[in-house]
Amino acid sequence: MSDTPWLTIVGLGEDGPDGLPPASRKALERAEIVMGAARHLSLLPEVAAKAVEWPVPFADGIPLLLSHRGRRVVMLSSGDPFWHGAGGALARHLDPSEWRCLPAPSALSLAAAALGWPLEQVVTMALHAAPFARMRPHLHPGTRALVTLRDGDAARELAHWLTSEGFGATTLHLCEALGGPRERLRHTAAEDFAVSDIHHPVIAGLEVAGGGTPVPLASGRPDALFEHDGQITKRPVRALTLSALAPLPGEHLWDIGGGSGSVAIEWLWSHPTTAATVIEKDPARAERIRTNAARLGADRLHLVTGAAPAALAGLDRPDAVFIGGGLSNALLEALWAQIPEGTRLVANAVTLEGEALLSRWQTIAGGDLLRIALSQAKPLGTKRGWGAAYPIVQWDVTR
Repeated sequence: MSDTPWLTIVGLGEDGPDGLPPASRKALERAEIVMGAARHLSLLPEVAAKAVEWPVPFADGIPLLLSHRGRRVVMLSSGDPFWHGAGGALARHLDPSEWRCLPAPSALSLAAAALGWPLEQVVTMALHAAPFARMRPHLHPGTRALVTLRDGDAARELAHWLTSEGFGATTLHLCEALGGPRERLRHTAAEDFAVSDIHHPVIAGLEVAGGGTPVPLASGRPDALFEHDGQITKRPVRALTLSALAPLPGEHLWDIGGGSGSVAIEWLWSHPTTAATVIEKDPARAERIRTNAARLGADRLHLVTGAAPAALAGLDRPDAVFIGGGLSNALLEALWAQIPEGTRLVANAVTLEGEALLSRWQTIAGGDLLRIALSQAKPLGTKRGWGAAYPIVQWDVTR
């Protein structure tokens, strides 16, 4: 970064200027313009700079800030701007030489200190502008989590959501306006929530408890987690499929013939930077995929209602492709011509025709063929016998 950038991002706590280090104070003294939310501006004493209130929504303030390029500008942000803060959204619009950041302790760090929780052992999430369902894969009894919330009403909504998911016994620690004169720490069970007059900004500390169904950590989660009409890649086959797809951070999946969306949702659960596009031609199933994604916190899932290969036009390039439905020679030919080298392709077939098609393509393009034959013990008169499922043939290849 440059030694003399035009923009300084200053982290500010609830204690206002009293908590600022000398470098942050100096930046404010030299500034021609100070931009920040009304709450941040109210924490400062009178400064010589022109105060500009950051508009709502946040994105509307970025072009306003950039219009002051070349002047000495300070942008105020809560705590550490690059820890679930505004810094990342802003830095995408700037050259590294244009800015510097002077962080303060983050609200999450202050909450961990107030509760005595080792921060490296705690789930941290920004939920002030995200759905609570993003927490769903982390609801395991005994888990500790710290989450940012929009306001006091959001704390009440979080308690109700936890209760509806079967985790009403979760202890909520409401950490209000930490680090300033209005600081307050209160505790309640989610199912007994009756707290009012909650000071903003608020962090909720969760000690998860209750009889809700936890989401296991391993691939191949229970089928019962997903709403479906029978069109679902069953749990054991899904585990093998995700193992073959081998998700990596930042990678993008095309899930063709999504059914219930279970493969794409588990792909998204593998890492917070993964992305998935599901292509489903049946409108009722597409709506079910949307419902599953929203309920299970997979809000990064992009849904395309249409038939492949036509519906693939214009999509961001994939790193991996799964064909769970609609397998045909025309689809494979279109994919082979469209996907870039290095893309991993996994296709599952249950019919003899599909098996023959994959066998022929494996001869042409290489890769591995796996035949998955599963049986489950079932009643047989007064005893038990093996009930065999239709075998699945899986083709796994890298373009």
